[in-house]
Amino acid sequence: MASAKKGNPWDFLNEYKGSVFAGEWPTIPEMFEITCKRHAERRCFTAFAPKEITLTYGEAREKILQVAQYLAESGVGPDSKVAVTGKNSPEWAVAYLAILYTGATVVPLDYQLTDKEIDFLMGFAGVKHLFVDAERIDDIDTKGNLTQKISLEEGHADYIFDKKAKEKHELAKATESDLAAILFTSGTTGNPKGVMLTHQNLVADCYLAQDLLTVYATDVFYALLPIHHSYTMLAVFIEAISQGAEIVFGKKLIVTQILKELKKGKVTMFLAVPMLFNKMLKGLMNGIKEKGALVYGLIRFLMGISGLIKKVFKVNPGHKMFNGILAKLSMDNIRICISGGGPLPASTFKLFNQLGIDFVQGYGLTETSPIITLNPIEAYIEASVGKILPRTEMKILDPDGRGVGEIAVRGPMVMQGYYKNQEATDEVLGKDGWLRTGDAGYIDANNYVYLTGRKKSLIVTEGGKNVFPEEIEDLFQLYDEIDQICIMGYLSDKKMKTEAIRAIIHPTDKFVEEMTKKHPEEAERAGKILTHMQEIVDKVNKELLPYKRINRLTVADEPLEMTSTKKIKRHVVAELYKDR
Repeated sequence: MASAKKGNPWDFLNEYKGSVFAGEWPTIPEMFEITCKRHAERRCFTAFAPKEITLTYGEAREKILQVAQYLAESGVGPDSKVAVTGKNSPEWAVAYLAILYTGATVVPLDYQLTDKEIDFLMGFAGVKHLFVDAERIDDIDTKGNLTQKISLEEGHADYIFDKKAKEKHELAKATESDLAAILFTSGTTGNPKGVMLTHQNLVADCYLAQDLLTVYATDVFYALLPIHHSYTMLAVFIEAISQGAEIVFGKKLIVTQILKELKKGKVTMFLAVPMLFNKMLKGLMNGIKEKGALVYGLIRFLMGISGLIKKVFKVNPGHKMFNGILAKLSMDNIRICISGGGPLPASTFKLFNQLGIDFVQGYGLTETSPIITLNPIEAYIEASVGKILPRTEMKILDPDGRGVGEIAVRGPMVMQGYYKNQEATDEVLGKDGWLRTGDAGYIDANNYVYLTGRKKSLIVTEGGKNVFPEEIEDLFQLYDEIDQICIMGYLSDKKMKTEAIRAIIHPTDKFVEEMTKKHPEEAERAGKILTHMQEIVDKVNKELLPYKRINRLTVADEPLEMTSTKKIKRHVVAELYKDR
């Protein structure tokens, strides 16, 4: 917690309370208005491709109000749901804020989803207006359910920055308790899980996180990961605009392009997934090894000394000591790296800190806006996912002898529930405000949190993508040869703690009998069954996005254990097949 002498990072808001906002926290538009009053001339949104563009906060505000006026004239208001999907760009950010300036709710959608999936989610959310990249504007909504589609790319007839209202309109103002965003975490069939977050949820989480992570107006954030995801949306987009920092928008996860943009943008705040940090670190360390054993040994020794000084004396000599090495990774300007979206090996955390990069990891869920813990840079613990944010309660449900149990959390960042899905809401969110995370862990005496397991079924792939097994399992329902299927994650790289996806399939008795008649010899029969099941998996994989594809298959000889409600006991199956 911050000391009383230091005050809170959000204390400056008191100056604007009563004039710009009336609640405990400002809404997102009110927060942006405050920042514009403080830093109108500072750079706000920057992109280097397809052409270079920079908007100051004052210029961004003009664009936002222009688009908001146009939306209001098009009938968008407090009861409206407006979707935005596309590659990261200043236009995406302007669209997001313009929607909120009308009092409407923004529905950010994953641009990697298929046209059919996007259409389904928009229909479920009641979306009538869509901002989308020009390349897909004619492919989405083929049935004509939308009343309006606006392009996020210049050169298209419906380009966002060309849209202007014919007359001036009074824009409706949301309150902090109003719904700001619906974020879909999973589900493109059945009842999707659309996390409902209010302005208070997002703004409170943004400022409370700054108690453990200082953000300056001079910082430059790099928006590399998809901005529709709660992690980038809060930890890059909203954090930056809360203090007047600049956002550089990256479009492609290509290391060479990333390095160019990090250097050109003079990025100071770099947020990414473990996969990217692991790749960058591996490349750096391999480069040092090529200089010979003596040089490598010396640098590793100096890194050890640097890390020790940082830990013990709370100063960071590494950034100067290894500035030349960091420059090769375009990280010489970087003040802080933040890893999220998946488990980070403690070794990666440690090595970056030894090199002089203040490396931060945290923990949270889309359902918690998402940040609930952060590792403070002056008192980090590699094995922990960080310290609990202020004004946030956390407890362990049904702890075992080691104090390990399910993590539950309550605080201003906890969602309002799942959109049009009361059953799913009731499963995780109590009437007393406590949210069951489904994650296992424990809390030490200093309020640091340690995770020992992830959600019972959720799989987090190497790139930080969330995969819910049920979505994949549903695609196997039409195959008569399959009696049961259990999709789960497995450690594809124990050292890096990365997960991949596997399928455990139990064939029907009828199929096994048919194969027995054709192939009486047991070993041959087993091989034929495995081959046939692999052919089915290959067919399903073609329907899946790359990060959802199954890359390991096991055929179960015995039926998978089930509950009384006919649900597979995933934890039992995971334990039984962990070494198979």
